[in-house]
Amino acid sequence: MSDFKPAARVTRIKPSPSVAAAARAKELKAAGKDIVDMTVGEPDFDTPDSVKAVGIAAIQNGDTKYTPVNGTPALRRAIRGRMKARTGIDYGDNQVSVGGGAKQIIFVALMASIDDEAEVIIPAPYWVSYPDMVLANDGKPIIVTCPEALGFKLTPAALAAAITPKTRWLILNAPSNPTGAAYSDAELAGLAAVLDRHPHVWVMTDEIYDEIWFEDRPLSSIAKVAPQLADRIFVVNGVSKSYAMTGWRIGYGVGPAPLVAAINKLQSQMSSCPASMSQAAAAAAMEGDQSFIADCVKVYEQRRDIAVAAINAIPGLSSVVPSGAFYLYPNCAGVIGKTTPSGKVIENDLDFVLYLLDSGVAAIHGAAYGLSPHFRISTATSTDLVEEACRRIAAACAALT
Repeated sequence: MSDFKPAARVTRIKPSPSVAAAARAKELKAAGKDIVDMTVGEPDFDTPDSVKAVGIAAIQNGDTKYTPVNGTPALRRAIRGRMKARTGIDYGDNQVSVGGGAKQIIFVALMASIDDEAEVIIPAPYWVSYPDMVLANDGKPIIVTCPEALGFKLTPAALAAAITPKTRWLILNAPSNPTGAAYSDAELAGLAAVLDRHPHVWVMTDEIYDEIWFEDRPLSSIAKVAPQLADRIFVVNGVSKSYAMTGWRIGYGVGPAPLVAAINKLQSQMSSCPASMSQAAAAAAMEGDQSFIADCVKVYEQRRDIAVAAINAIPGLSSVVPSGAFYLYPNCAGVIGKTTPSGKVIENDLDFVLYLLDSGVAAIHGAAYGLSPHFRISTATSTDLVEEACRRIAAACAALT
């Protein structure tokens, strides 16, 4: 037997709950169980043919070598152009970092900037990986609960109360995974006013879902609303969600040059650079025809409306209407304490999600996102499957006593 002992940073963290839930759903399907998988935040659309063609051409043309650590000139140009349109800010090449997905960019940014239990404020509900990324990099996650009654959003008062001399970062994610919530200009200005008083606190804004937006008003960004904080705002994004390019693994971050230089130094020792053909395809996606996104958003909105109506028709469950992204985060307080047909009492949202799994629907419990009693379902799957999942959830709830 091996006497291997993992490093402390490994023992501090847990596997991603969303990845684990998706893996379990696949295992059950492989074993022959009829499961509607609502766990994965991955578009069911295919990458646009025009984008795929650029990636294929890059391979055929020999564009298969190492690239600069911070991405090809073409990709950096595309990122800078997109950020200019999004925020009004002219970022320089030395303010761009490129990695193997937005997840890697976030992890390396934390690696480059925190240690010795530096504190990172994380509003809950949060994307499941944020706290463990902080822990893995010797930081201390400070979880601030943002209940449904407040729109699942951080308030200036709650932010001010969470800041200490050891605070290094505030992480914002909007539209949010898991709630789809996003901040208005006024709400971001309120947070920025607090940050103005605490110049040691930086902001990491994860905007990976920024194109999947259903409101008539433009989506806000703290980078645009609070230009006075530009020297301590790091914007993270990528092509996975907007262009259905999850497997191409391209994410990027833009922000202060000293931080980006530290990220790029670490990247040079980790993977050198993302795949060259993926970078070519990502640049083409950002600079090409954007109608693909609009077409997808229409479908996502239809699925959202179907799911919200269905969930709100189920006694014991309720869901707010998400403003963006492709998730619902229903409240399941009304089923806590009820008994399943097998005689088990549902004591929390994990029990409820396990009951749904027995009923043929794979979802993720709210505790994994830092706020109970809720559960998350993804509507990034087909409309037929969204409808079928909701039928099964309704039947499962009806069977409770």
